[in-house]
Formats: sequence, C-alpha cells, structure tokens
Amino acid sequence: MAAPTFGLHDNQRAGADMRKARRLASLLCAVSLSLAGCSLLPKADDAASTPDGTPAQADGKPGDGAAPHDVPTVRLITAQTPTVRAWRKQGAQHIYKRYASKIYKGKIPPLVYAVVVVETDLDAAGRVVQVSFSRTPGHAPEVPPQIAEMIKAASPFPAPGRLGAHTYVDTWLWDKSGKFQLDTLTQGQRSR
Repeated sequence: MAAPTFGLHDNQRAGADMRKARRLASLLCAVSLSLAGCSLLPKADDAASTPDGTPAQADGKPGDGAAPHDVPTVRLITAQTPTVRAWRKQGAQHIYKRYASKIYKGKIPPLVYAVVVVETDLDAAGRVVQVSFSRTPGHAPEVPPQIAEMIKAASPFPAPGRLGAHTYVDTWLWDKSGKFQLDTLTQGQRSR
C-alpha cells in the first residue's frame, strides 16, 4: 500500500480553508464587539434619571419628569432638498439686499480672512429664532458675533412657505476689509 502524498493542490486548498477561517473569526469578533458596545453606554432614559430611578431635571435634581422647554434634546438640520436650496438662495439674496454696501464685489482673494458656517433657525414666518455656528475662525473671534448681529438685524427673512420652520445653513466668506460673500451667491475666488 502506498503512502499518501500531498500535492500542490492540497496545499492551496489548505491555505484557502485557513483564509476562510480567519475571515470568519474576524467577522465573529467584529459582531461580538459591536454587540458588547451596545451595553457599554447607558440608555438615554437611564442617563436622565437619578440613582433612585426618578427622572432628573436639567440641574440633575429629581423632578416631575418634564423636560425643560428651553433645552433642545436633538438639533435637526433641514435636508438640502431642491426646495431648501431654492429658499437658501432667497435667504442669501435677502442678506445681500440688506447689506449691499458690505458685499465684496467680484472674486474674493484666494485666502479669505475668515470662513464661518452659520446655522440660522427660522420660524414659519421667517423670523430668526437663533443663530449658531458650526465652524468659526480661531484667529478672528470678532467675526462670528458681527455675523450673528447682522442676521438678527435682517430678520424677518422671506417666509419659508411650505418648508415651515427650519434651519438655514450658509457659509460666510469674510474678507479682512470687513466685506463678505455668502457661499450660496459667491462669485468665486481669484487664483492669485
């Protein structure tokens, strides 16, 4: 009787089986870690309660369970649908009309002084409810407050119509001269 021999194909099959086993082990490890991570963070209900299980107030003291009215739990940003983009253009035109003398004419320089991303919460009538920033320049801390004041002074904006209350997001490109352009209506940047 002849001794079994192992050919080249047998080694390739063994290597393929080993790779499959490693992939399966990696997948199982990833799934296990994902599921374990779910139990590491407390549920929102648990985080908002006191040790005795009663709901906490904003100051961390036990309360009646009612959430404070002035503390938003989730910040909703309006999706950029065609209707929202069209209104965004109207909002930018409203600011341009209100501050015509502060608009930078032509293409702005390649290095603008400040880039500020502004989120303006509007009610259904176009009145400014709140102005906040998702990007501010660390080297130009004086710019965001100026922008916030300008936006508040420009209220009310055109009524959003069927959009209703929403968050108008635009990027302000601020030149060192104090003039600006909005990304929605920018004429672009010079190459030099």
